[in-house]
Amino acid sequence: MVRIKPFAAVRPPKQHVMEVAARPYDVLNSAEAKTEASEKSLLHITKPEIDFDPIIDEHSDEAYSKAVENFRKWQDNGWLVQDDRPYYYVYAQTMDGRTQYGLVVCAHTDDYAEGKIKKHELTRKDKEDDRMIHVRIQDANIEPVFFSYPDNAEIDSIVAKYVSREPEYDFVAEDGFGHHFWVIDSPQDIDRITEIFAGIPAFYVADGHHRTAAAARVGAEKRQNNPAHTGEEEYNWFMTVAFPDSQLKIIDYNRVVRDLNGLAPRQLVEALGEDFEVMKKGKEIYKPAKLHEFSMYLDGEWYSLTAKEGRYDDNDPIGVLDVTILSGLVLDKLLGIKDLRTDKRIDFVGGIRGLGELSRRVDSGEMAVAFALYPVSMKQLTDIADSGNIMPPKTTWFEPKLRSGLAIHKLS
Repeated sequence: MVRIKPFAAVRPPKQHVMEVAARPYDVLNSAEAKTEASEKSLLHITKPEIDFDPIIDEHSDEAYSKAVENFRKWQDNGWLVQDDRPYYYVYAQTMDGRTQYGLVVCAHTDDYAEGKIKKHELTRKDKEDDRMIHVRIQDANIEPVFFSYPDNAEIDSIVAKYVSREPEYDFVAEDGFGHHFWVIDSPQDIDRITEIFAGIPAFYVADGHHRTAAAARVGAEKRQNNPAHTGEEEYNWFMTVAFPDSQLKIIDYNRVVRDLNGLAPRQLVEALGEDFEVMKKGKEIYKPAKLHEFSMYLDGEWYSLTAKEGRYDDNDPIGVLDVTILSGLVLDKLLGIKDLRTDKRIDFVGGIRGLGELSRRVDSGEMAVAFALYPVSMKQLTDIADSGNIMPPKTTWFEPKLRSGLAIHKLS
């Protein structure tokens, strides 16, 4: 069963929230961040390399020092202010007319170590190390991680009570997504939420595997360095936004490949016929309509590829995934791509960019072929996490992304 607790968030006053709130550090590069960041943007704290001209190495000591300086400056200027006591918060997001309601809480680092916070992706040590440095130097979780949990009707009813009120924050970001935020201020409701989660068996990491691992590592480090450790310290906890799993939607995460591994386009189409029913669809974008159906853009044409019976195992939580089928029968077998993490011939395109981005990259000559996949379901994700398995790289893309800067958790 998972442990949560309320916390006194460091967050912007209402009049500053739209300017402070920013996209997460890992969805834009330094040049994009420099262009996007206004004076009060949290990007000056999460991507401090943008404050230098020219932009410096984001992993340099100068960049890390600038992050600490900026976090202090934002608080000194009153652009970030700490709440007077611990609360839970509701953070809702609206995209394409659909709203999902999350709870901003602190989760326990021990729950991650003990496997009660379940992951579905491997992490890279270099990215973990970078996030760990940011948590350590700021003594804070500047950006939240994104969890899901099994639906609970009583939590839904408490959340519904607060979202019927005037929100603390309510704005539409430049990407068209709505962000709404409420403070859960009743001690009775706070206590009851804590009690309910004590009966929920697990959290699932939806997005933020590296930040979760980094937060747990910083907690363990602080514990080891504190001879007077009691277990009650704030560093035992880290910030997450947790959503009921039925409210979340995973969108497609697609692939583009630089060359055809020595094959001509006609030869690739013929070779695909061994494992797929191949149909030419023409010039118009074709989107996969069901599990085990793919679309391919090659030489100015769209194709549907439907995996033949016997080419996958529906009883294997990993083998049933379309990313596994595509990797085994196409990327490895035909195109010679063995390792999705390291091979420079492949790139990945989140479905939020649309399938037109796939054809654009092929038509430009940058890439030779593109593949679109049917999205993974939340049930597939939780089944894999529950089984202790790990999904192949670049399998899930959650949208909308959490806006950073609406709440920050200090570790002391």
